[in-house]
Amino acid sequence: MTTLIAMLMSLLLTACSAATMADVKSAAPPADLPPAEAAVEEKISYTVELQTWEDTVYAKDGTRLVSSSFQIPVLTACREDGTAITEPETEKETQALEAAAVFNERFSVWTSSEELDRLSEGAAEDLAWRQEAGYEWLGYALELSCNVYQTGQLVSISGLYYSDTGGAHPNTYLMGWNFDLESGAFFEPELLSEGSALQETVGAELARQAQARAAENGLAPEDFFWSDYENILADWGSYAVSFDESGMRVAFSPYELAAYAAGAQEFHLSYDWLRPYLSQHGRELLGLETEE
Repeated sequence: MTTLIAMLMSLLLTACSAATMADVKSAAPPADLPPAEAAVEEKISYTVELQTWEDTVYAKDGTRLVSSSFQIPVLTACREDGTAITEPETEKETQALEAAAVFNERFSVWTSSEELDRLSEGAAEDLAWRQEAGYEWLGYALELSCNVYQTGQLVSISGLYYSDTGGAHPNTYLMGWNFDLESGAFFEPELLSEGSALQETVGAELARQAQARAAENGLAPEDFFWSDYENILADWGSYAVSFDESGMRVAFSPYELAAYAAGAQEFHLSYDWLRPYLSQHGRELLGLETEE
């Protein structure tokens, strides 16, 4: 009997083992595990707001000495939900705040009181002299107006500065600032190309446009502009360069390229004209890569 029971137990264990092996072999493979979630790209955007700063300085008798009104661009770094970044939580946010600080620092001089105080001292002396001589006093006036153009990587500011400080006539100055949001730095326009092709071809095109403008006024270019106008135009990157929806503007304030009576001189080059002379980085910076 004992031997019989042992044989039955042995057969039972063998059958269970075989059944288990069969179940394992025939079982469906486990479902693929879900892929690890891809790292969410941190999206940062920038906004530029024009803020007006106004100030007026008066003499002791209440006479207005100097009034100023400046339109100042202010750059703000924002998270994807549109909230401004004030306390960075990541390295990328830190870099974004640093870029905004570099941009805003460039325009902080306009809001500084030092220049206004210095000018006010001169205005007070001018006022005293005019009152003693019996001349009319209108006060000094300073104004800055700006336009903003922005792509995903570029902020371009064109500015017009007006200054009336008691001279024979007011003066106007055309300005331009260009900022690379990715590198967090202002840049000169020649950095949009490799080598000197852009610098040279733009200079030649500006000379051609200048000659045509002089001809429209019935004058030789040396008479309409300064006699060395071609040399001035060849150095176009040192003057007021800015960008907008249609292309690049190169502007010269009165006296820079021609006499005051000729006024400011502005030249425009379309993106279609510029494209062959731009590097890949230049096209990306100007937002032209997506248009191809």
